[in-house]
Amino acid sequence: MSTTINFTAEAAKAALADVLTALEAPENALKLAAAKNNSGNEMLKTMQFVFPTVMQIQTEVIKKYGFPDGREGAVQFAQFIRSLEKEDSDVAKLHAQVRDYFLPGAPANSSTDASL
Repeated sequence: MSTTINFTAEAAKAALADVLTALEAPENALKLAAAKNNSGNEMLKTMQFVFPTVMQIQTEVIKKYGFPDGREGAVQFAQFIRSLEKEDSDVAKLHAQVRDYFLPGAPANSSTDASL
């Protein structure tokens, strides 16, 4: 079940801003704090606990922009964002802020990326 979504850079900026607002909401901030506490400084645990929490919050927000609920919508959204961030630096900046929730302090071009 594939849907066609007209997703512009302006819509991407609005969606990413809404995702950031949702991530900062008190109830979500508590969920994220608990997930980060469970993961400590371990990247594998961060991806196990923090990443799914961020994705759940993001999925709730992007439904308002016409994306399907669940994994399919999250994948579509990510594809649109990756495409749009190449052309629009504001989209790239907002997307980086969202990524910082589950990849804090990760350098963009790290030699450790290749070893994973």
